Order: sequence, then C-alpha cells, then structure tokens
Amino acid sequence: QVRLVQSGGGLVQAGGSLRLSCAASGSTFGDYRVGWFRQAPAKEREFVAAITPNGGRTYYTDSVKGRFTLSRDNTKNTVVLQMNSLKPEDTAVYYCAATLLTSDRPTYYGYWGQGTQVTVSS
Repeated sequence: QVRLVQSGGGLVQAGGSLRLSCAASGSTFGDYRVGWFRQAPAKEREFVAAITPNGGRTYYTDSVKGRFTLSRDNTKNTVVLQMNSLKPEDTAVYYCAATLLTSDRPTYYGYWGQGTQVTVSS
C-alpha cells in the first residue's frame, strides 16, 4: 500500500503559476504510476496528467499540454505538478493518485491523496 499526502494549491490570477506536490509513504513508490486528476463543481473527475513509474514518460490531457509539467523524484518519493499559464477553467480540486496498472481511468487508481483546491481568478 501507499499513502499520498498533497501540498500546494491555492488562489492565483489567470496567467499565474502554482505547484502541487504529492508525497508518498508506505510501499515502493517507484513501482507506481502516478496520475493527477481534477474535479470541478458539478463535473466528473477528469484525468489531467500521469507519469510512469521510472519517470521516463508523461501524459497530459490536451487542455493542459504546454502549460503543465509533471515530474517525479523516486529518491524523495515525491511527484510535482507544475502548473503555468493558469486559466479560470483550471479551477478544481486536484487529486494525485497511484496505481500499479497502466490505465488512466480514475477507477484504476487505488490510492488517492486528500485533494487540494486550485482557484484561478479572471
């Protein structure tokens, strides 16, 4: 098992930047694919980005490509989502999650962080 604790987030103006961190403890973190998801009010949870266990590949939803960057440091058991050029439509609760599988459907992720609010004002 792995426990995920998130930090970062907050309120920022459009065009600004925020950094979200996800710290893991428990099982071997380097075995897990880590994803970020977000959920806006009255909307379903959606995939944002994912990184492979060794950090060699990253995947992004189209709406954040070129603006968000996902990285990980397995020596520190940490994953970081750097969010630049933020837009009001990025406003949501963001969650990090971990899975031993390769799918990026939320239902395939068994371990979740507590969520953190990101609010982008126009």
